[in-house]
Amino acid sequence: MVVALASIAIGAKQLSIGEVWHGLFEASGTYGDVVVDDRISRTALGLLAGAALGLAGAVLQALTRNPLADPGLLGINAGASAAVVTAITFLGVTSLSSYVWFAFFGAAAVGAMVWFLGGSRGATPVRLALAGTAISAALYGYLQAVMIMDDAALNKMRFWTVGSLSSATDATITQVLPFLLAGTVLALALARPLNAMEMGDDTAKALGAHLNRTRVLAMLAATVLCGAATAACGPIVFVGLMVPHVVRSFTGPDLRWILPYAAVLSPVLLLGADVLGRIVARPAELQVGIVTAVIGGPVFIFLVRRRRTAQL
Repeated sequence: MVVALASIAIGAKQLSIGEVWHGLFEASGTYGDVVVDDRISRTALGLLAGAALGLAGAVLQALTRNPLADPGLLGINAGASAAVVTAITFLGVTSLSSYVWFAFFGAAAVGAMVWFLGGSRGATPVRLALAGTAISAALYGYLQAVMIMDDAALNKMRFWTVGSLSSATDATITQVLPFLLAGTVLALALARPLNAMEMGDDTAKALGAHLNRTRVLAMLAATVLCGAATAACGPIVFVGLMVPHVVRSFTGPDLRWILPYAAVLSPVLLLGADVLGRIVARPAELQVGIVTAVIGGPVFIFLVRRRRTAQL
């Protein structure tokens, strides 16, 4: 609640408390009211995208049994980015509302490709991670080649590829909301079977878990969540990687606690980084993807070193 209110009240354009209050409850079309309306949409998208990225990261870490897993590991971010640059360069797409659909379907296509290349029904955590890494490398190579050859694509993509909430609109939120809700419900429903799978395939089978079905549904949940968030905001790093680690430090390994806490704390990180980006570069602003990377790197190193020290 605090970080959401800060996101509405604080921005690159300074408004008084009175102007913010007027924009919230007594809108009449003034400049301050318009700014507040934009910030409300931006805050709502930050809450939704942050929760989606945190849930996707926690699900992928459980699915791959890899504490360093995040949506980028399975190529979902790369798929969304490649689809958008293809739409801009070869199909002439220019509107953000169209980017959303291309990015989402690009992420979904790569998620399906990773699943099949990883062995489909015989998929294992290692195979999925290797398939995702290989596809990501190929797609980012394609992405860089197209952007270098096409200046127009480079100019349109440069802000989207670092991740930003600044282009949030009610239409964008409406487009991605059904996918985010469906992915959230599915991810939370998978807590128990993923708990069993984290103890190993043999133990999971003994406990009655359906391994292939759980892996398919976990891949689907992560792809839908990350694909929708990336489509709306661009690829934002470290949120899905770092927040599950923070949550795990006080909840323990039980995903029935990790997933809900990740869904709550990830928007705190994302919106907090967005507010910080508006303050430090006034009257301009830093994109939230840059701020999360700058904050996330050192914090993640600290968490890893603390975990290693505790194990020793």
